[in-house]
Amino acid sequence: MPTPTSAPSAADVGAQWAAHNPDLDTSPMELVGLLKHANGVLSRAVEPLYAGAALTAPEVDMLIPLRHATEPFIARSLAERLGLSRAGVSKTLGKLEKRGFITRTPNPADRRAALVTITEAGAKAVDDLFPRQLSIEFDLLAGLGEDRARVTEALHRLVEVMEARVGHG
Repeated sequence: MPTPTSAPSAADVGAQWAAHNPDLDTSPMELVGLLKHANGVLSRAVEPLYAGAALTAPEVDMLIPLRHATEPFIARSLAERLGLSRAGVSKTLGKLEKRGFITRTPNPADRRAALVTITEAGAKAVDDLFPRQLSIEFDLLAGLGEDRARVTEALHRLVEVMEARVGHG
């Protein structure tokens, strides 16, 4: 029986692909790999907070814009704001509505788009979980020190470039 090995690095995988297909540009692999790894670390760090909680981390992310909104949202606006697909947002909103964390009411201006509002139960759940999530995130990022502003600026630029490209697709 073979012994398990550690996962190959993005550089190793890139070299393997380059050997297999020399014309393939594998240069995005390092950056995309790091982004996925960072997202995985963040997910693992907050996972214990959501074990047994009334909401999942993605559900809290969806409720946060609703928490202090003075006007109802429509699902399309939430999807755009969160960078998620409309179908995924609609599915999550359906689950949240069934559990009493949001309400959806007909939009008098557009029958195809419901107005989404957080309920008292939704607000209470966000008020309980989100500050604790922020504390975990604060601890994760504390090691950046003076580099934090530079990293944040670079990530803003990355999102700007990626959104511009997706908009052209």
